[in-house]
Amino acid sequence: MKKQFLINLIRDERGTSAVEMGLIVGLVVIAMFSALQGFANANMDVWKTVHSKVGASNRATSGG
Repeated sequence: MKKQFLINLIRDERGTSAVEMGLIVGLVVIAMFSALQGFANANMDVWKTVHSKVGASNRATSGG
């Protein structure tokens, strides 16, 4: 009885689609995180540039 149950469990493929979809979703999430990290780095570079230029402008305006 246990042997037949294990054989049926091994042959059962009903859960494979859920596992495959889970793997695909995981890969999509990893791709999204890496793209978001690249966007965040580029965004920080823009704001650092703005900060330095505004600071330089303020120093030049105030004479210091």
